[in-house]
Amino acid sequence: MPRPVQPKPIYPKPIYPKSVQPQPVLLDTCAAIWLMSGDPLTPASRSVIRSARAANCGVYVSAITAWELGTLASKGRIQLTLPPDVWFETLLSLPGIRLAEATPKILLASTELPGTPPSDPADRIIAATARLHGHRLITRDSKLLAYAAEGHIQATTC
Repeated sequence: MPRPVQPKPIYPKPIYPKSVQPQPVLLDTCAAIWLMSGDPLTPASRSVIRSARAANCGVYVSAITAWELGTLASKGRIQLTLPPDVWFETLLSLPGIRLAEATPKILLASTELPGTPPSDPADRIIAATARLHGHRLITRDSKLLAYAAEGHIQATTC
């Protein structure tokens, strides 16, 4: 007579967080402003930035951020303690911060983004920069976060 087979107990597989590989980071304009003003960033965004700095991958800011900053300041939507050009140069002088140029390739790519990209041209340029260079975007912009949720870019909320 065959022995009855006892089912093995089923234990759920442990879920371990995926190891986060350091990668270059791109700061959205809001993240750059918060970084410069000392406003608190989320623990996740601080971790991603720290990881990029430690691995010397770079923390980038797009050249379009300078334009957005100047536009916001000229319209009185933000108050800066320095003139916009000096503010932006000060940002670029912070340890690990690098300029992500708005090259013709990026500008053209911003016009042909897949899915449902943001309609704002500056956000499209930032999204195209992140896509072309494999940067993780640090942002609080809901449209950029929605675009990331579609799987077209990687983003972390700041």
